[in-house]
Amino acid sequence: MPGLRHPSVLRAMTRAVADVSAARSALQVLGPRPDHELVDSSRAIVAAADAEAGGSRRVPEGDLEACRAVVRLEETHDAYEALLQEAEGRLEAVYRSAMEGKDLEEPDGRDESAAAAAGDDAAVQEEVIAVLRQAEEGKPVESFRLVDRQLRHLPEAFGRIQGLRVLDVSRNQLEVIPDAIGGLDHLEELRLASNALISLPDSIGLLLNLRILNVGSNRLRSLPDSISKCRSLIELDASYNGLAYLPTNIGYELVNLRKLWVHMNKLRSLPSSICEMRSLYLLDAHFNELCGLPSAIGKLSSLEILNLSSNFSDLKDLPASFGDLLNLRELDLSNNQIHALPDSFGRLDKLEKLNLEQNPLSMPPMEIVSKGVDAVKEYMLQRWLDILLEEERKSIAAAESPQAPTTPSAWLARSVSWVSDVSGSLVGYLSGENKTEKDAYLDQQY
Repeated sequence: MPGLRHPSVLRAMTRAVADVSAARSALQVLGPRPDHELVDSSRAIVAAADAEAGGSRRVPEGDLEACRAVVRLEETHDAYEALLQEAEGRLEAVYRSAMEGKDLEEPDGRDESAAAAAGDDAAVQEEVIAVLRQAEEGKPVESFRLVDRQLRHLPEAFGRIQGLRVLDVSRNQLEVIPDAIGGLDHLEELRLASNALISLPDSIGLLLNLRILNVGSNRLRSLPDSISKCRSLIELDASYNGLAYLPTNIGYELVNLRKLWVHMNKLRSLPSSICEMRSLYLLDAHFNELCGLPSAIGKLSSLEILNLSSNFSDLKDLPASFGDLLNLRELDLSNNQIHALPDSFGRLDKLEKLNLEQNPLSMPPMEIVSKGVDAVKEYMLQRWLDILLEEERKSIAAAESPQAPTTPSAWLARSVSWVSDVSGSLVGYLSGENKTEKDAYLDQQY
């Protein structure tokens, strides 16, 4: 790579590397970023306390100061993350220039390729202007697709195309989406994938009829809280970004969402509200930094496809409610640090595809895992029944004691009832019916 040896390139790269190193060191000193839900609640407490300034304060001073500290830590993280992103961008630009053989200290001239690019830009702008003129003349414009055309700017006037239902400007060079996009009252499909977007406007929450939103493969570090107002959404793709968290209330509002892709981000947790997405059919969160799942994940009663693979050393266990995902058909947990599946795992009777590769599993044993999904379900189901029967035995023994309570616990009653419900399927498992050879690795069908 001879370009890397040019003095101007070396100087620029040295400065950029030093800035990247300094920003990363500062972030390491700060420690882990506070949980987003904790930050939101702390901000709300601080805002309420500030509004009550001079009056009677309901929050103890110590608690209020702790909330302020959380907010300050979050803002400091934001500042250094922005510095890191800017420094990494400069380093990438230096490297790209070196590969193209450019001298960074020489001004760029308008060569033939630049002139050609300018010509392309003019052609694209003509198409955009033609659509806007058509709308101004009262002619219907329901769909506008301008894909892979190096579009750099989306005019504010697009927000005035009242009949627009589909807007697809994927694979361009957009860095900003205008606030006026919130004026597209009838918009149902918005595709912004593979651009250079750093943020989305808050006005996106005004798109109440939006059903499909694709913002994948951009540079987003967060989604606006207002996105939760897009209650008609059934598909949301925010994959291949730099998201550190999802909006706290996203699950409470997007109750119609069917498919959610958030893979290839930097998520360390999913908000607890995600458990309220009762319509969710597919959740893909692979290749993040997830440390766990919300404890109520089992409330996702419609979930059929779940990919949590490649969260590596961060994902170590699954919540007890995991066994309540009774409609789950496909599950990928590969490349994590899971030591044991939850005892309730055997309840996943509809599970057809399971990938547990590259986990230090001890429960179930690897010899069971190697036999495939049916063997795992059978083993975990038998384990679950053994646990329930042992609890029943203890309860009976306690009931016969003079000090025993007059009624069994509600949990035990539910458990014994469930034993009766699954006894028929257990006979089928243990008699060898429906057993198959080792299942293939989980297919990527979405």
